[in-house]
Amino acid sequence: MAKKKALVTGCTGQDGSYLCEFLLKKGYDVAGIVRKTSHEDYANIGHIQEELKLFQGDLLDPVSLREIIQKVEPDEVYNLASQSHPSESFKQPIHTAEITGIGAHRVLDATLDVNPKTKFYQASSSEMFGWVREIPQTEETPFNPANPYAAAKLYAFCMTKIYRESYDMFATNGILFNHESPRRHLGFVTQKVTYAASCAKLDIKNSIHLNEEGEPIVKDGKVSLGNLEAKRDWGFAGDYVEGMWKIMQAEKADDFVLATGETHSIQELCEEAYKYVGLNWEDHVTIDKRFIRPTETGPLIGNPKKAKDILGWEPKTKFKELVAMMVDAHLARLK
Repeated sequence: MAKKKALVTGCTGQDGSYLCEFLLKKGYDVAGIVRKTSHEDYANIGHIQEELKLFQGDLLDPVSLREIIQKVEPDEVYNLASQSHPSESFKQPIHTAEITGIGAHRVLDATLDVNPKTKFYQASSSEMFGWVREIPQTEETPFNPANPYAAAKLYAFCMTKIYRESYDMFATNGILFNHESPRRHLGFVTQKVTYAASCAKLDIKNSIHLNEEGEPIVKDGKVSLGNLEAKRDWGFAGDYVEGMWKIMQAEKADDFVLATGETHSIQELCEEAYKYVGLNWEDHVTIDKRFIRPTETGPLIGNPKKAKDILGWEPKTKFKELVAMMVDAHLARLK
């Protein structure tokens, strides 16, 4: 029996790297699209790079996308590439729309154009719920985006659904709530906090890594954060890529929420991370208004019942395990 073939955009990112690993273990031939830039960071896929077929392409360039899909002839296309920082999307709203919204549509359209039978997965986001209209959120909860990133994701979500209904395409959306790992970019709050806790444990007063304002993430022994009361539903990215794959193996194309069903505040994240290294978070955290989003959402908490009932998927990694995993990874890198 011939191996299944998968094409993954955003393969060098957190989700893309875990998904490529997962698909390789499932026996797939896996191809990935990397940007046409000499500065592409392959750190997340270095250990599997020789097993992947990498193609240079760009979500801004529909011609390159079609050519790659024609060469790979994938059974499944996973679109994970995006400008993925909600806060950054306020600074670059047009760029975010181009990559996260229109870019996703280009991948979807190229997939349909080359082979309408190819399965398509769109990485959607809980950010689309924005100013939430019910708690917890399900597949039936109305969307109400509160930032340009969420609006762009919602456009991609809607186009995926429209193509499914209009062209009988196996086009799916995974509405993923926050999912983290040691491979997450340092710009995300979970990484900032666990990195800062690791620095505190090792008595590193000023970090070499910078925050979005171009300053050390840890400065004079402290990390600057925004709204500590903001709540998120945090899971482990490695668990969620299995959910993506299960969505693509379902009998019919549909949309699914992937979440833990638990919510934790950023203050709880700080408490847990610093407690894990034997320190008091209040001695190491300061509030900086520059890191408070222009609009705050939530509480974002998902109900994954549909995914459990239909796909048999549920998260395995608990919040405390996730925080410990991320702190341990930073400690190993810093020592």
